[in-house]
Parts: sequence; C-alpha cells; structure tokens
Amino acid sequence: MHKFKVVSRLSTLFYKINAKTLKFSLCFRLMFFFALVSSVVWGIAGYISYKETRESIDEFFDTYQLVLARQLAAADWSAVSPKTQHITDNLIKNVTNADEEDEAIGFAVFTPDGKMIFHDNENGEHFRFAPQSFGTFNNEYINDDDDKWRLLRLYSADGKYIITVGQELEYREDLAVDIVEEFLAPWIIGFFVLLLAIAGLTYAEFRPLKKLAFSINNRSADDLSPIDIQKSPIEVKPLILAMNHMFQKITTLLQRERSFISDSAHELRTPLTALKIQLEIAQMSDDDEQMRQQTLLKLQKGVERAERLVEQLLALSRLEADNGHYDNVEPLNWLEMCTHLIDEYRLMVKNKTISLDMDDNALPPFATGNHILTALLIRNLLDNAVKYSPDNAHITLKVAEGEFTVINSDTVVDEAILQRLTERFYRPAGQKETGSGLGLAIAQRIAELYHCQLNFENSADGFRVTIKALS
Repeated sequence: MHKFKVVSRLSTLFYKINAKTLKFSLCFRLMFFFALVSSVVWGIAGYISYKETRESIDEFFDTYQLVLARQLAAADWSAVSPKTQHITDNLIKNVTNADEEDEAIGFAVFTPDGKMIFHDNENGEHFRFAPQSFGTFNNEYINDDDDKWRLLRLYSADGKYIITVGQELEYREDLAVDIVEEFLAPWIIGFFVLLLAIAGLTYAEFRPLKKLAFSINNRSADDLSPIDIQKSPIEVKPLILAMNHMFQKITTLLQRERSFISDSAHELRTPLTALKIQLEIAQMSDDDEQMRQQTLLKLQKGVERAERLVEQLLALSRLEADNGHYDNVEPLNWLEMCTHLIDEYRLMVKNKTISLDMDDNALPPFATGNHILTALLIRNLLDNAVKYSPDNAHITLKVAEGEFTVINSDTVVDEAILQRLTERFYRPAGQKETGSGLGLAIAQRIAELYHCQLNFENSADGFRVTIKALS
C-alpha cells in the first residue's frame, strides 16, 4: 500500500512537471492550436454538411413519398379484401434478403368514412384517418411512437379512397448522420495522421534550435565570438543576429570595464603614493612645526584630489553602466544652473572673468532630462575652462539656437590634442593644474545620453566647446 502511494505521488509530480513543460513548449502550443482550429473548422464543416445532407434527403424522400402516393392513388382498390391483405403479407415475408428497416416507408388506404382497407403490414396499420389534411405533408405522431412521422394524404384517382403515405423522420436523421460519418471518417483518420506527421516535422525542424542551445551551453565563459548563421534557418537568423549583437555589446562592455579598472587603478596609485609620502614626511618632522603644517596642507590637498578623482570615477562608472539611474525626466532650467555655477566659481578665481550670455527664450540642446547629470555636464566644462585658461581670460557660457557653448578667450589648443580631449585619464604634457583627465570624458558620455554631440574648436573668440543636439 505504501509503495502504491509513492508511485501515485511520483506519477502526479511527473504529470505536473510535464504539464508545466508543455505549457511553455512552442511545439506543443502549435500542435494544440492546430488541433483546436482544425476541430472547430471541421466541426462547422460537418454541421453544414449534415444540414445540407439532411435537406437533400428530405427532398429525396418527399419526392419518393409523392411518387409512391401517386402510384397507389392510380390503383384499383375496389376489389381489395381482408384476404388480399393476408396474401400480400405472406408474400412479403417470403422475400429473401429483404431490408429489415421497417421505418423506411409505410402506407395505408382508407375509405371516406375512415375504414382502413389495406396497409403495408409494418407501419401503415398505425396510421390514423385525418380527412382534414389532404394534399400536403404533415409531421405527426402515430400510435404510441415517440418519434414524428412525415405523412402525405391524397384521394385515389376515382375519388373513393384516401391514400396515406408516411415515413419516420428519425430514419432520415439517422441516414444523414451515417452519410456524414462515412464522409468525415477518412478525414478524421487523416487528421490524426497529419497531426502525427506535423509533430514529427516540427520536432525535426526545431532541432537547429536545440543544437544552437547545446552549442551556446558548451561555450566557455569568455567565448563571445559570433555564432555562425550560414546554415541556420531563415526564421532563426533574426534571433542569432540579435544574440551576436548582444555578444558584441557585452564584449565592448567588458573591454571598457577592464580598461576602466586598469586605468582607475593606475590613476589612483599616484595620489595614494603622494599621500603616503606626505604622511611619512609629517611623521619625520616632529621638531619642525612649519614643515609639519606644510606637509599637512599638502596632505589635505592630496586627499581632496583623491576624493575628486573617486567622485569622477563613480560618475563615469554609473554613466557607462547606464542602468536606469538617470532615466527620470524633468524640465531643466539652464539659466538657473549656469548662474549658480558661475557664482560658485567666481569665488574661486579672482583674476578671471566668467559671464553668462543667454536670452530668456533661448533654446537649449535639450529641455528635459536629469537635473544632476545636466549640472555635472555644465560643471565639468566650466571647471575645465577655469583651470586651463590663462590669467585675465574671459570665460563665456552661452545658450542659444539649440546649443550650449563655453568659450575661453586667449586660449588655443593644439590640433593633435583636440582629437584626444575626451579620452579617459588623458592630460597633455606640461600641465600644472591637478586633475584626473575624466571631466571631458564624462561630459561627452552625458551628451551622448541626451543624443547630443560634443565639439571642440579654435575660433577667433578663443577655444570653444559646443554641445549640440544631433538632427
């Protein structure tokens, strides 16, 4: 008994697993919907075929009843006696190979006063006399039969007798069903054969997908090479192309992350080494208070530089990940952001002039976006302009005609350097200002997020950095 319960539970679990698997099986769903649609279509076709067959059978047997009634009406019934009825009944019984269907047809002959003088000895003897329904077909019940009969009553040719010919309607219905069944039976058998054939073909045609899954599953973790699509079915090629495109993006992302980690480690090593040296100097200057204070000041600046570098690295990392941290969209007030940053930097630089050129109706490169990202974009461009412009230079922030421009007067950048300004950690040789070389790389990435382009050029007014929306 215990074994039976275990087997029963295992069978139930196996059924549930199979049911869940089949639910998500494309092959099973195709077969299921094919069978469902085919069954509905064939059901409708069978019903229509039945109705048309039944209509044809009704027309045929109504005509047959009419012909039979006409022949019986032309006969001479004056010489018919009970002995004639008995003799004909025996003649019918002696007919070999006669059809045993007794409900196919029946007839009876009545006198005008309702006396039955002759019948077919099967069903006609149960026909009732109804002189009020002549010359038309009527559906009636006879005797104790629960099924209706279709009856036709006519006067004989001499007008002395009433001929009644009838047929049970159930016989017609059974005949129509038999005809439809015989017609549909080969199709139903063929349907199941076709279903099995389609199941086999579907299984065979889905083998490339299984091979593809097997190939991908057996790949090494670092194998992101494109999948060969030459021998793949046309229907599978879009999926493989999409996967190859994803492999390419993952490869690019991994290369970018590896480069980012390598460059970050290299850049962090320098300020950390400097901090370590300043700390050792501070530890050795026990008796020299002035040296200790200078060392602590340098140590503080080194910490601030390292902190700034870490902030830039984190910002760039989030931008490269592009994982939805900055998907929120809000109206941007470029005038307010620029004014706030100008006031902040004006306190830092006393020998440089910073101004804002912006109309009230000026059109910025993008009007909606993330406030933090946009402020970071403007800050990095302004910070770069403040650091690398000469003394007494004039820095202009301009928003007009769908562009944002930062102009450094009296500043010219070498053409070779222009091509590398947005490279990570790139700082031209001979720079006195401290920095991480990430500001313009971050600015370019933010511009790309908002479908804008970052351009650098030397103009008559000075070095110009422009953010312009891509058309």
